[in-house]
Amino acid sequence: MSDKLSRLHTKVLYPGTFDPITNGHVDLIKRAVKLFDEVVIAVALGHHKKPMFSFEERVELVETVFTDLPQVSVVGFEGLLVDFMREQNATAVLRGLRAMSDFEYEFQLANMNRELDDNFEAVFLTPSQDYSFISSTMIREIAKLNGDVQKFVPDCVLDGFAKKRANGWV
Repeated sequence: MSDKLSRLHTKVLYPGTFDPITNGHVDLIKRAVKLFDEVVIAVALGHHKKPMFSFEERVELVETVFTDLPQVSVVGFEGLLVDFMREQNATAVLRGLRAMSDFEYEFQLANMNRELDDNFEAVFLTPSQDYSFISSTMIREIAKLNGDVQKFVPDCVLDGFAKKRANGWV
């Protein structure tokens, strides 16, 4: 049997609220494309957070960013990640680590998910140093205060912020 036929098809889920998607997220996804056959960006409803962008807007923004990468798909989801991972037949879940504080939180989350499902696997990647300090929360705050976030987000997000600003930041 050839190596190609015997190799497992790998599919990773990258879950998050993506409110908004940042260049740090984009960097991790481009890294994941090199490691996995398929990358599914799982946009969480985020009911426990109060997102600036609606669920539909967040899904659309993420889809817009990755139209040129056929191995990347975008889906919205709600509920337990382990259940969604099973539904998607995913090999693993991708999580980004920017700092030690991220590691502690993600380590705890991975262990809890493994308790819920023995098959749960998490893969951790670090972003490029250029993006290691970026968070969606910081980007939203800077944008709300009319700061320049152009170097931190894709162009479609800049357009999204402009629409929000024109509508009074909802």
